[in-house]
Amino acid sequence: MLVIVCPGQGSQTPGFLTPWLAIPGVRERLGWLSAVAGMDLVKHGTESDEETIKDTAVAQPLIVASGLVSMLALFEHPADGFRLVGAGAGHSVGEITAAAAGGVISAEQAMVFVRERGRAMAQASAVQPTGMSAVMGGDPDDVTATLTRHGLTPANINGAGQVVAAGTLEQLAALTAEPPAKARVIPLKVAGAFHTEHMAPAVDVLSGYAKAMSTHDARVPLVSNRDGAVVHSGREVLGRLVSQVSNPVRWDLTMQTFKELGVTGIIEVPPAGTLSGLAKRVLKDVEILALKSPDDLEQAHRMVKEHGKSTGAAQDPTWRLVISPAKGMVSFTHSEVGTAVEAGSVVATVGTLRDTYEVVAPHGGRVVEWLVEDGDPVSPGQPVLRLHPQEG
Repeated sequence: MLVIVCPGQGSQTPGFLTPWLAIPGVRERLGWLSAVAGMDLVKHGTESDEETIKDTAVAQPLIVASGLVSMLALFEHPADGFRLVGAGAGHSVGEITAAAAGGVISAEQAMVFVRERGRAMAQASAVQPTGMSAVMGGDPDDVTATLTRHGLTPANINGAGQVVAAGTLEQLAALTAEPPAKARVIPLKVAGAFHTEHMAPAVDVLSGYAKAMSTHDARVPLVSNRDGAVVHSGREVLGRLVSQVSNPVRWDLTMQTFKELGVTGIIEVPPAGTLSGLAKRVLKDVEILALKSPDDLEQAHRMVKEHGKSTGAAQDPTWRLVISPAKGMVSFTHSEVGTAVEAGSVVATVGTLRDTYEVVAPHGGRVVEWLVEDGDPVSPGQPVLRLHPQEG
C-alpha cells in the first residue's frame, strides 16, 4: 500500500521550487494558484529569502501550492492517479494539501482556505510573541514534566523521540536554558505557537469560512493528524481542518495507523524531508522517499507502480462500503438486511483504550451485509458494512 504524505510549516527552504519549474505545466499551474492566493508563489518559491518565507501568511500557501503542483509530475493525471494511493495524510497545514489531493475540496478552495488560515494565524501570533521548538530525545515522562514546568504545550507529538513545544518566547528561552535531561532543543522556523490556545481566534475565523464551503467525500482514506483516525466524510475532514489549528498534532498516532493499514511505501511531496525522516525511524521495512526535486521522480514513478493499487471502484457502484475509522472493538445495534440507513447516520462505534469513534455512513442506502460481528476487533479502514446506494 502506498501513502502520500504532505509536510507542514517549517519544512520550506529558500529556492526549493526552482527545479520544479522546468517541468511543463508547473509554472503555469503555480501562477494560477498564485492568482487565487493573492501572492506571487513563483517568486516566493524561487527567490524569496528565509525570513520572507518564514512569515506564516506566506509559508502556508506556499507549502500547500508546492505539494499540489508536484503531483502534476508525480501522477500523469492527478485526479485519477491519486486513486492508486492507499491513503493520504498531512502534517498540520499539510492536511489541506492532502484534502485537496484526495478530492475533498478543490485546489482553488484549498488556496483560499490556506490563505485565510495563514492570515488568521499570523494575526493571532501578533498578539503576543510566541514560537515553537523541537525537543529531540529524552525520557518521554521527563519531557512532558519539563514542558509543564515551563508552561509550554506539546503542540506536535511526532514520534521517533520528537515533541514540539509551543508557547511564548520567554517560555521557550527558559526551555532552552533548562532542557529535559539527555534532550536537545531546536528552535523552529515558524512565527507562532501553532496548535495551542494561542490560535483560538484563527479557529473562529475559519469556522465561518467552512460553513460556506462545499465538500466531497474523499477519493481515498485520509488519516487525520488529530488522532490517527481514518476519515472519508468530506464534512468531517473540513471540520478537522478547522479545529486542528488550536489542537495538538499527533503524527505519532498517524504513523501508527500507517503501520496498522499495512503500508509498504511512503512518498512525501515537496517541501519534502521532515516527515520522511520521522517515518524512517519508526516504520521499518517501508520504502520511503522524500520527493525533493525532479531528480527523484524516476524512483517515485517506480514506487507508484510497485506500491500503488487501484481500488477498481466503479463510478456508479451497485453498493458502497462503510469503513472503520480506527483500530478497536466494534459495537453496533444490528440492522437487518434491507434496513434503510440515512446519509450521515452513525451505524456503529469503535472503542479504543483512549477514545470511542463513531462509524458514519457517508451515503444513504439499504443494508446489504454486515461484514463484522458485534464485538469484533477491527482495523482502521476495514469495511464493516455493505450498503446498496439506492433507497426504495
